[in-house]
Amino acid sequence: MKISKLLLQAPFFACLFMVLSACTTTEIDEFRQSTTQIQTDESIVILGRRQSNAYETEGEFVECVANVVASGSDGINVIPETQFLDEMFPFFEPRTAPMRTDHLAQLMEQEVAAQKFEDFGISYIVWLDGLTQRSQESGSISCAVGPGGGGCFGFGTWVDDSNFEAEIWDLDNLSTVGAISADANGQSYLPAIVIPIPLLARVESNACSGMGQQLKTFLRGNV
Repeated sequence: MKISKLLLQAPFFACLFMVLSACTTTEIDEFRQSTTQIQTDESIVILGRRQSNAYETEGEFVECVANVVASGSDGINVIPETQFLDEMFPFFEPRTAPMRTDHLAQLMEQEVAAQKFEDFGISYIVWLDGLTQRSQESGSISCAVGPGGGGCFGFGTWVDDSNFEAEIWDLDNLSTVGAISADANGQSYLPAIVIPIPLLARVESNACSGMGQQLKTFLRGNV
């Protein structure tokens, strides 16, 4: 009887999975203060903000955006964040990193720091700041194990919201040339019929892709 019941319910659950497909809404905004036009022999570095040990922009997101910017026929040369931080130590540690362009101007007065920037061939610094938050969680899933086997049953859902902002600094003028924001949100589902089957909204992936593509357009001066 139990097997027959599950077989009869199978079409219903198949339809449920088709309806409950996770989707994401992504919005990319750009604010430009000055013109930009990076050359093929120039590089950028993309850094995550780290104000303290309690907060830092996710390293995986920083790496993801860097990979998008460097990819394709229109890719831009990106210095890896870890390499930059290692060779610029201690100038970009959380307590010493420049928070504003006037702090950057003071840093560039130090010959050692200025020479390292020149060796890297960096024309722009991109500061990434933001995080992904989960909210509106509801539902529950229960699992049990018995002599005939085990399984889970239930339903859960939640909303993921990724908010990131990129601030772009021009090293030639020691000024902020613009900012790009990425806001992605989506509903995820976790139905469980014997085994949980997550249907996840790819909010952070979409925010990364949108941010990276817009950064390429911005730095190349395309309108």
